[in-house]
Amino acid sequence: MLALRLARGAHPVVLLRRLAVAAAAGGTGFLLLCTMGYALGHPDAGRASVLRLLWCLPPLAATVQLAVAVARTDPGTRPHQGLSAVGLGPNRLMLLAAVNTLVSCTLGSMLALLFFLHLRGDLTGLPMDGDAAELLGAGQSLPLAAVLTLLALVPLGASVAAAVVLRPRRLRPGDERDPAHPEPPQPTPNGLPWGVALMAVGLSVELYAAGAEGSALALPGRLVSTPAGVLAGWAVTALGLAFAGPGLTSLSGRMLQAWRPGAARLLAGRVLQDEAVRIGRPLGVVCAVVSGAIAAFSLYAGPATSFGPLTTLGGALVAGCTLLALLTAAVEARQARAHTTAALLRLGAPVSLLRGAVVLRMVALLAVFGPLTCGVALLAAAPMTS
Repeated sequence: MLALRLARGAHPVVLLRRLAVAAAAGGTGFLLLCTMGYALGHPDAGRASVLRLLWCLPPLAATVQLAVAVARTDPGTRPHQGLSAVGLGPNRLMLLAAVNTLVSCTLGSMLALLFFLHLRGDLTGLPMDGDAAELLGAGQSLPLAAVLTLLALVPLGASVAAAVVLRPRRLRPGDERDPAHPEPPQPTPNGLPWGVALMAVGLSVELYAAGAEGSALALPGRLVSTPAGVLAGWAVTALGLAFAGPGLTSLSGRMLQAWRPGAARLLAGRVLQDEAVRIGRPLGVVCAVVSGAIAAFSLYAGPATSFGPLTTLGGALVAGCTLLALLTAAVEARQARAHTTAALLRLGAPVSLLRGAVVLRMVALLAVFGPLTCGVALLAAAPMTS
């Protein structure tokens, strides 16, 4: 009941973010149901059904990432002074955030089920024909246990991830923290060496798999078959970009502060270092998605390429969720430094200084992540084009 009351009194922007989570959960749930429908319509194509299910993992992971990012910025689950006195301590607020995430994702999953049943003709009695009928498994009875299991993947995964990320952390001896702002000081990210190592391993696996003879995986949407090792190398490379994101963000801040920094460069660099962990990881994930898209289009561009509706939906979900997660992390970072910004304005800092610092941060991040993303994309596509 408390979660519903908070939802009713939430700001329209907060409701819009929750609706975005529900839409992402609905899209992912629809992809999972279509995978089940294909398996029902093609009982002999077990390998193809498993591959389709594996291709649902990236949208599932992107949806969970977006749900966690929205839960972190939800003002209704943020600790405030006096809430512990009425029984809303950090643990209760963590559970409340998990419940809000569960409700949003469940709403999206239910809408996906209704849309899936409507397309199959189970609600209207007018099923689709042709390729769509085979894709949806029209005419086949749906196993209730399988439907509930698939639809429960996104709500349960997102709520558990939100609870793990927002769990209360123990204070170290000597740490002082404002109860209204429980975020601890962000440590210096140390994942850059691991990220670089993972990217090197991923690119090496791709190069080796492209020249070796092995089984090829038929990509969805009637694309050209690709060796399984190349896809595994892409996944490792993307994971390396995500690991390296915080370190590269902190490195961008250090670059801004080098060579006699002025007030704007010093402020922009310090902010990037403080926000490296918060915005670096979603930024790394976005770069991984962009590099994968560039590599895919460089390999499969042409009039004969047909991606298909489900492949387009999956790609749109991954791209949209990762971009929204990055924007949500940026909003969270802005909220975290609101007191610092207000203090600077009270001290007489001009607004142009703060705006200039924002522009410098964006330029520094583009200068570091832009060439890296293009370079990883070209190296990832090189083994398949040679």
